[in-house]
Amino acid sequence: MNPQTIAIVKATVPALQAHGEAITSHFYRIMFESHPEVKAFFNEAHQAAGSQARALAGAVLAYATYIDRLDEIAGALPRIIQKHAALGVLPEHYPVVGACLLRAIKDVLGDAATDEIIAAWGEAYQSLASLLIAAEEEVYRANAAQTGGWRGEREFRVARREDESEVITSFYLEPTDGGPLLTFSPGQYLTLVLNIDGEPLRRNYSLSDAPGKAWYRISVKKEEGGKASNWLHQAATVGTLLKVQAPCGEFVLQPTATGESARPLVLVTGGVGITPAMSMLESMAHTGRPVHFIHAARHGGAHAFRARVDALAAKHANVKPVYVYDTPRDADRPHATGFVTRELLAQQLPEDRDVDLYFLGPKPFMKAVYANGLALGVPKQQLRYEFFGPLEALEA
Repeated sequence: MNPQTIAIVKATVPALQAHGEAITSHFYRIMFESHPEVKAFFNEAHQAAGSQARALAGAVLAYATYIDRLDEIAGALPRIIQKHAALGVLPEHYPVVGACLLRAIKDVLGDAATDEIIAAWGEAYQSLASLLIAAEEEVYRANAAQTGGWRGEREFRVARREDESEVITSFYLEPTDGGPLLTFSPGQYLTLVLNIDGEPLRRNYSLSDAPGKAWYRISVKKEEGGKASNWLHQAATVGTLLKVQAPCGEFVLQPTATGESARPLVLVTGGVGITPAMSMLESMAHTGRPVHFIHAARHGGAHAFRARVDALAAKHANVKPVYVYDTPRDADRPHATGFVTRELLAQQLPEDRDVDLYFLGPKPFMKAVYANGLALGVPKQQLRYEFFGPLEALEA
């Protein structure tokens, strides 16, 4: 981008601070009205809650703020690239988004959005789009080139389903072509390409088993009002065929030496956030690496995978589970009641706090774990988390 474009875009920062969410909310409205075919790439629940518009407003503001020093926001790109690749975003989608975004800027800002400003934002958008298109193509190409890999959609069948709790069911998926499976990193997810009552949907579900199996396992919570999760629970029986995109995601275990000398791994989850942690646990239990597995649930009936985690702990002395129920039933036997407090975390962490702490769950839960981890002295770069939907801030 030329210096004049950069200067114009940076000059719009105050307007974006004041009107960014209005722009992005309007952007989604006009895009879905004029291009309904792209609605399948977005979760309606996130749209209704406003989290999608807030996340995009934050991203647009960050891009404008740091457009002259993009290295400051480079760390955000891998998540965006992986999310786009998981959903199957293609080059032809970018002009649609760009045109609707420029129109939204003009509609919301009115005469303040001069032709010069719109032209500058058009150039800035195209520059970012070109970067993302190239990076996403590399992901598609790399996935297709690996053993068991593929590009686009691949057909799987539900080979088995198991209830893990009163609200979470696991689905074991095997490819109908009989070919090998692309390996994945613990913490990654699949995208199911669904059509429910004539409505196309794309939904991400974490892989909940270790890589290297003859199947992919996803474990889905039946969400109130959730179109995809309710359909899976009610209609996806053994033999059901599903279209699946290749595994993606950057919320993965970071490379580390295995064995007793490895930095302890602390997995802290709430509710269905347990699913990627199970993949991590299944992969690490046999290595000897210390694993503290802290899981919060409402009660025993909502607690998935307890028997499996207990079995791994009985077999591997390095696995230390702690279960916390906030409303336990009479027959429940949690290690603690209430919530995952700072005191409880402190009891599980070594004195030097040199751990890799991964956490996932409802947003209030994640905000508390993040704040408590920092307060207890866990290095910020060793706190890792993921949101099921748009990335949101955990700090005030």
